[in-house]
Order: sequence, then structure tokens, then C-alpha cells
Amino acid sequence: SAKLAALPLGFAGRTAIGLGKRVGGRPAEVVAAEMQARTAEQLFKVLGELKGGAMKFGQALSIFEAAMPEDLAGPYRATLTKLQDAAPPMPTKTVHAVLRDDFGPRWRSRFTSFEDRPAAAASIGQVHRAVWADGRPVAVKVQYPGAGPALLSDLSQVSRVARVAAGWIPGLDLAPILEELKGRMAEELDYRLEATSQAQFAEAFAGDETFALPDVVDSSEHVIVSEWLEGLPLSSIIAAGTPEVRDQAATRYMEFLLAGPQQAGLLHADPHPGNFRLMPDGRLGVIDFGAVKRLPDGLPVEMGELLTLALEGDAQSLLEGLRELGFVKSTIDLDAEAALAYLEPFIAPLRTDTFTFNRPWLRGVFAHINDPRRPQFSVGMKLNLPPEFLLIHRVWLGGIGVLCQIGGQVPGRAIVDDLLPGADLPPLSQA
Repeated sequence: SAKLAALPLGFAGRTAIGLGKRVGGRPAEVVAAEMQARTAEQLFKVLGELKGGAMKFGQALSIFEAAMPEDLAGPYRATLTKLQDAAPPMPTKTVHAVLRDDFGPRWRSRFTSFEDRPAAAASIGQVHRAVWADGRPVAVKVQYPGAGPALLSDLSQVSRVARVAAGWIPGLDLAPILEELKGRMAEELDYRLEATSQAQFAEAFAGDETFALPDVVDSSEHVIVSEWLEGLPLSSIIAAGTPEVRDQAATRYMEFLLAGPQQAGLLHADPHPGNFRLMPDGRLGVIDFGAVKRLPDGLPVEMGELLTLALEGDAQSLLEGLRELGFVKSTIDLDAEAALAYLEPFIAPLRTDTFTFNRPWLRGVFAHINDPRRPQFSVGMKLNLPPEFLLIHRVWLGGIGVLCQIGGQVPGRAIVDDLLPGADLPPLSQA
């Protein structure tokens, strides 16, 4: 709490210094740029050091900077992107202590070499490069001590605030959503469970020509050792990728979000860019399997059916389907055409063979649904999120944000038609 409170105080202090520099004759643009750089660095430092829920918030913010106005998000974009695959590391002695507790005092004998400096650090753990005893390059993921209680405590605090906010949204039943979220967070903290999910993904995609998912070499409650995947992180492509690389990365990324449930029976539910990399052979490498949803039958077939109804313009059948799935509660009165109009920006990318997801488009979508002056705003207040769709919603919404950061052109219509169960998209002349 003290560290978060320091953010606005630090900004106020920099503002005062900036005013002094202005009085001293320095150009406004130079002073503003200095203030933005210092604020961005403090934001990264504080959210990174706090780890847990605070850093997860920062990572979510990093995805949705694409929806923020350019004059607000622009100065902080590079720093927010850093949160996608890097953070201030924990001390080396702490890393060694976790490895000793989980693998025993002779933990080093399992490795030919182990790099103390982390290759990446995230919200509840950090990754070290190493070489396994058999010569394989590996990634050693080590959980921060105390990450579990801290993350669940953060979630409890969010829940208290959210329950108050939910009272303003008549269509939303928040209690089961929060329970589902807590359950998934608790799973994410158990690395043994994550290792099981990762092994299931790796087996399902073994030998795949499009995606690379690393095998689990060893695991314990707080450590996972995996095959090392070499590649260009999506965060680097977002920052400086060529148009061709952006198109390739965006296409592979969208394909995997839909292919995972169909091929592995699992939904990879943490879509931020730090978990994906474009490999030298053109495959998309995928890591971090802590957040997953088990879907043994793949994505719900109703999703494809409802999407098809929306593209066909069948508003009444669409509304009936949304009610059956629990997206609209029985007590809520909602006009079918208004519901279809609310969803239109989200389905517009499928009304053409290819679509370029980008920041201006996403800003338009957010303005469409979040402007209280527009009729769509009242529609959004009447919608519910069934708990079984919580992680699916997280993936779709987060995935759209990442696609808009990448800025690539994708054959989205063909991907959805091919990989989303129940989808039978009408000809373009009718869509």
C-alpha cells in the first residue's frame, strides 16, 4: 500500500520540479518528456517490485494500452511493454533457497550450469537459463517466496471493491465470477499442477509444424524445469517488428488461441505477449501454463453458433442464445437489435477476408461500448459473464489487445471458420 501510495506522491514531486524548471526557462516539451520518462520508470519499478496482483494489474494495463488515447499511452508504452516479459529480479540467495528447499541441498548436481541472473521475471516467478545434466538447455522457473498468500490477498482486496462496483451494474452477477477467479488463481500458484498442464500441451502439439510447446524436464511445488525455447518475444515484435513479421506473428498468435482447446483440451488463459515468441523456424513458441481452463471437448460449440447468428444479423435468435448461456439474466429486459448493435464492433473484423488489428480500431471499440452518451453503454450494463466463460472472456479480450499491439494483418475469418466449433460463417456478401 505504501509503495502504491508513493506513485501519485512521486508524480506530484516531479510536477513541482518540472514547474521550477519551466520558471527557469527550460522548454515545456523537454520538461514534459523528462517527467513522463521518470514517471514511467517509477511505475515499472513499483509494479515490478510488488509482483503478485500489482504486477498482474500492470501486465493487464500493458495489454490494454492499445485502447488508451495516444497522447496518454504513448509516453509510457515502452515501459508498459517491459512488464510483459521482465521485472526487477529477486535476490540470488532467495532463488538458491527456493531451489534448495524443493530440490534438496545438492540441487546444483541436476545442472551442468545455472545462470543466477534471471532471463525473465514476471508476477509470481522468474526464469533462469540453465543446462540440464544431460546437456539440454532448460528454463528454470522459480516461484517467489510468499507469492501465494500475497496474490490471494490482493484478489480478496479487489473482490471487496468489485462487489461494491457490481451494484452499479444491474445485469452482472459477480459472486460466482469472483469464486471462479479465486479458484483459477489458486491453481496458478501450484507449479505441480502447471507442469501437468504443460505436459498435456506438449504432448498434444508434439511434432507440430506451426507451434512449439516445451516439454517438462522436472518439477516441484515451486519450481518447473522446461526445455528452453529460443525465439523473438512478441514484446520485441510489438516494439520494432517489420510488417511481414507482424503479420506472421499475429496470425500464429490468433491461431493458437483457438487451436489450443481443440488440440489439447486446454485453453491457454494468459495471453500477454511475454508468453509467446516467434522462433527462427517460423513456429510460435508458447510458455507459461499456470493459467489454463480445462476444455476436454474444446471451446463451447455455442460460441461459434452465436457468432454465426450475429454475422447473419439474426438478432432475436442471438439474444435467445445469450439468455440460454447466462449472458443475459432472465430478469433483465434487453432489446435484441440493441444487443446486436453492441456486439457489432467485435464481429466487424470477420466481415472481410483479412483484417489489420491496430490501436485506432481498438480505441474506437472502447469508445463504442464505454461512452455513457451512447445507447450501447446501457446495453453493456445489462450483460452478465457466466463464470464458466471467465477465462475464455479473458483470453478473447486480452488476445484482441495483443493483436492490436502487434498491428499485423490476419486472415481472421478463415481462422475462426476453421478452428471455432459451431462456426459456419455466411458468405461475405451476406455478412
